[in-house]
Amino acid sequence: MKLLARFVFWISGWKVSGQWPDGLKKAVLIAIPHTSNWDLLYARSAFYLMGVPVRFTIKKEVMVGPLGWLIKALGGISIDRSRMPGKRKQTYTQAMIQMLRDREDLVIMVAPEGTRSYAPRWKTGFYHIAQGAGVPVVIGFLDYKRKLAGIGPIIVPDGNMDAQIEEMKAFGRTITGKYPEQGIR
Repeated sequence: MKLLARFVFWISGWKVSGQWPDGLKKAVLIAIPHTSNWDLLYARSAFYLMGVPVRFTIKKEVMVGPLGWLIKALGGISIDRSRMPGKRKQTYTQAMIQMLRDREDLVIMVAPEGTRSYAPRWKTGFYHIAQGAGVPVVIGFLDYKRKLAGIGPIIVPDGNMDAQIEEMKAFGRTITGKYPEQGIR
């Protein structure tokens, strides 16, 4: 996969900026801005080149057959939200917190906008996951204007969610997505 990632970056002219922090084994990685389906290809390639063992979650119903094998090879982890006897359905947030608590090393990639269109408000699950699991939020970015993929600031959730998300958005405003009009404002 790393060889394929090198080829993708070579042929498209993309470069990597920054590196994954030494010793950081668990984190929630937010990928910003998310404006195109191409984001997964470039983000995944960049993280292969940086040696980041990033994973992303998807509902278990999608993880069947050849599509499921491909998604798993790219780092997909299935989430089972089925109802436990006598209990409510587990939320994605609860499932990801538990995954981070149970594993020695896990970096989960999330798109906080929740869509490729402009989103005035971010989904906050990524923040609750990081806070609940006691891990930092690492900002991963794709700047299409400079053809640069990389690692930005690292935020340790302190409970002041609105201010910290605004800090993340401020960084995101310096990055140009594939479709800038759909990016962070």
